[in-house]
Amino acid sequence: MEAAGLVRRWQAEGRAYEVEVERLSIAPGDRIALTGPSGVGKSTLLDLLALALAPARAGAFSLSAGGETVDLAALWRDGKREALAALRARFIGYVPQTGGLLPYLSVEGNIALTQRLSGRPDGAWLRDLARRLDIAELLPRKPESLSVGQRQRVAIARALAHRPALVLADEPTASVDPTRAGIILDLLVEAGAAAGCALVIASHDIASLAGRMDKALTPTVEAGEGGTRAVFRPC
Repeated sequence: MEAAGLVRRWQAEGRAYEVEVERLSIAPGDRIALTGPSGVGKSTLLDLLALALAPARAGAFSLSAGGETVDLAALWRDGKREALAALRARFIGYVPQTGGLLPYLSVEGNIALTQRLSGRPDGAWLRDLARRLDIAELLPRKPESLSVGQRQRVAIARALAHRPALVLADEPTASVDPTRAGIILDLLVEAGAAAGCALVIASHDIASLAGRMDKALTPTVEAGEGGTRAVFRPC
């Protein structure tokens, strides 16, 4: 994925907010830390990269996967939401802060959901992921019976099950203690490498990402009377 001059603007409680990606290049296998304190727009930036939010402006925004390069800026400009949704289902995996599992599906059903949506069923890979993430014995169970850490590992498996080109994780360890956080991050990095995908992990806890990521994207925040602007740059 390539982005330059990618901007999202919104209003909240009488203030204006803007998030901009000055430039970003994500190659297969990259591990990128998206850092900064809470409230600077990390989740908004992830949603832009996940093709879930429309940019207000995009100097350049493209995705190279499946042997072709797609102009994402043009798709947004032309209102091609179905095409964007199809790209999201096929090429992007997402790990939310709290797991986001469907309570009426088993663990196996939750993990298989991304395979079904992308039309890429692969039971062998699903079971391999479950083994790697130490949740193989949990496959028949419902999410309500799992611990917070177990739910996060299921969410990671779901994000990787369809072998996406890019996995985005939004504060994936925010709800667990530091020891479990390290374990979850190591499992995410290991499973991502096995899937051959790039990882972008957002966290305000820079120490937890140290030594696990090979690139970082950090914000410069400008706050004035009328609003706040955060510009993310590689470092």
